Amino acid sequence: MADRLSARAAIAAVTADFTESTAPREDTAADGPLGWTGYADSRARATARTGEHESVVHGLATVGGHRCVLVSFEFGFLGGSLGQRTGDRLEAAYEEAVARRLPLVSLIATGGSRMQEGMIALIQLHRVAAASARLRAAGPAQLAVLRDPTTGGGWATLGAGADVILALPGAQVGFAGSRVRPPGADPAAYTAEGQLAAGQLDAIVPPEELAATVGHWLGALAYREAGEGATAEADHPAPAPAPAPAPVPDALSATGLPRTGWDAVLRARSASRPRAEAYLDAYFGIRLPLHGDRCGGTDPGLLCGFGLREGRPVAYVAQCGTPTRPAGYRTAARVIRLADRLGVPVLTLIDTPGAANDAEAERAGAGAAIADAFAAIAAALVPVTTLVIGEGGSGGALALAAPGNTHVTADSYFSVIAPELAAAILKRSPDRTHATADQLRLRPQDLVDLGVARSVVGPGSARTGSNRPIA
Repeated sequence: MADRLSARAAIAAVTADFTESTAPREDTAADGPLGWTGYADSRARATARTGEHESVVHGLATVGGHRCVLVSFEFGFLGGSLGQRTGDRLEAAYEEAVARRLPLVSLIATGGSRMQEGMIALIQLHRVAAASARLRAAGPAQLAVLRDPTTGGGWATLGAGADVILALPGAQVGFAGSRVRPPGADPAAYTAEGQLAAGQLDAIVPPEELAATVGHWLGALAYREAGEGATAEADHPAPAPAPAPAPVPDALSATGLPRTGWDAVLRARSASRPRAEAYLDAYFGIRLPLHGDRCGGTDPGLLCGFGLREGRPVAYVAQCGTPTRPAGYRTAARVIRLADRLGVPVLTLIDTPGAANDAEAERAGAGAAIADAFAAIAAALVPVTTLVIGEGGSGGALALAAPGNTHVTADSYFSVIAPELAAAILKRSPDRTHATADQLRLRPQDLVDLGVARSVVGPGSARTGSNRPIA
């Protein structure tokens, strides 16, 4: 079990600059809307024990030089449960974030809705969901940090509804609390580690790295709110101009252009060719991974997240040379839509033999997931930059490519279908595969001639630095 910090200790773990907002009126005398005998006494004892008058503290904070509205739960106050007054405070926090156009960070530790207030407590989830929707519509991001425990309605609103979800190691995370789970339920499924494996949260962050990680995320997520020339102290920063496209990465190999179509295929399939991880390391100073499709799926062959390049945020979606699975396309679409809402340009790296086409992929909704990725690219108002760094296999690659702003390396190819499969469909013998590759005009220089790619990118002085993934 993870350590259970108080609300204020959790705040102190991420910032020393916090100004608490005035709390709404508190009714400490009544036994609540149900007249639950002894409820007022329970609240009084919780106040005496914790020093708090409710299970939530909120206010303005600066984390890593970036302003935000910060919410922190006090688990020692009736298990961090949500009641009517908790709803008042949470709604006030969201509205402050809307009014000031600031991101909202929630440090969550809650057992769910407060039984002593019955349905009045439960319907606070409607208030929280509505306030969250208003903030999302206004633009600013929502970041959740899951402490121990994060269960019930708090997980299903502030937690799972956030744009970025981080968790402390060992935290209990799940809709069902420990006392209401089915007998024999796998306890690992209700942990931060289990939820990460299931694609339900983005990263597990050690306590000593939490302040830096939240600060980096705020720097990436607050891009539109900060704008050109705005300061971290500005509570009403000017809107940012439309972002410039993400710069095209330099090629990491110095190979010349392939002579034949089959030469291009062999180069793209070479085990020694630079892969997505190397390109991302060369391109970004800091990377902040986003993980999972929020539907129970992950794809280890797709790297997604936001990165900081010379202090400027860029969202990235990078294929790693394997068939991309439905969860990968859904994760990519999530990242692209978040970047579009925040005004952050997008970089995609193409490298896949094609979309996964096994029976499991079909059952997981391959077609719908690919369609969603196409739709996210097509609807994006921010510029999308694409570099094909290896195999460009059919629609599974095209779904993540930018129309009109796709570039290729000399050791890549892009084709409507793999040459071997094209030959088979055309009922050609295997010895015609090489000639078929030529007919497909899939070489990098062919793609530029056809207008599919804007340029063949060569090696250059790509920026390198300390760029291991954060969290």
